[in-house]
Amino acid sequence: MSRTNVYTALILRNRPAGESNNEVTLLTEEEGIIKATVFGGPKSKLRAHCAPFNSGQVWIYRDKSKEYGKLSDFDVRFWRPGLREMYERTMAAGALAETILASHGGGGEWGSALKLILDTLDTLESANEELCGRLLVHFLWRWAGLLGIQPHVDCCAACGKESGGILVFNVHEGALVCAACAAEASLDKAVKTSKNDVKLNPGCRRWLSAVGELDASFLHRYSMDNKSFSEAKALVCAVITGALGKRLASWDW
Repeated sequence: MSRTNVYTALILRNRPAGESNNEVTLLTEEEGIIKATVFGGPKSKLRAHCAPFNSGQVWIYRDKSKEYGKLSDFDVRFWRPGLREMYERTMAAGALAETILASHGGGGEWGSALKLILDTLDTLESANEELCGRLLVHFLWRWAGLLGIQPHVDCCAACGKESGGILVFNVHEGALVCAACAAEASLDKAVKTSKNDVKLNPGCRRWLSAVGELDASFLHRYSMDNKSFSEAKALVCAVITGALGKRLASWDW
């Protein structure tokens, strides 16, 4: 039986491991998050290929007796040098990687997770400063959908009524409620409220509803004002924070 496996993969992280080797963390379509060692010094061609956000096919040799995987070859299909040409692109790409690592690759939806981040990175590579921020929010919103924690934005989760006004995201309940239900919740000691609850105006909710299933390459067609952007980012960060149990510092730049 062959000990070498072939994966469709994206490099998420590359860190030194010893004097001349590196450890890479990859998101693969076949097995989700895996790690492997890249052997070789600074002049190694393979080591140079394993830069973060390069993607393609990788060959990993596994020695079960030594409990390690060795990345023996990498056919890079996409290099994405544009991600390193602008601060906002670099920071956004790093935030995507940290989110995926913190949520263990999206559970078992590895193929969908890989498609989502590859599409986002490809769009991010040529994005301007303003679009970089929207791409991060869009990714986190769709990532919440992949994890099954994306709240409904069209109606109140408590009374079920559609609302044309402001809805409030209750961070403890993980749901959006209308102003009336939010007021009742603040008086009900059995329902926890928080200063971190997020208010969403109708424009913000329409944007989130419109881009919920949208590929990142089409996001430039869906602009929004600064207030709506701030609300949308606060919401997606609160939703993902609730799932992870912590807020990632990489979201804030």
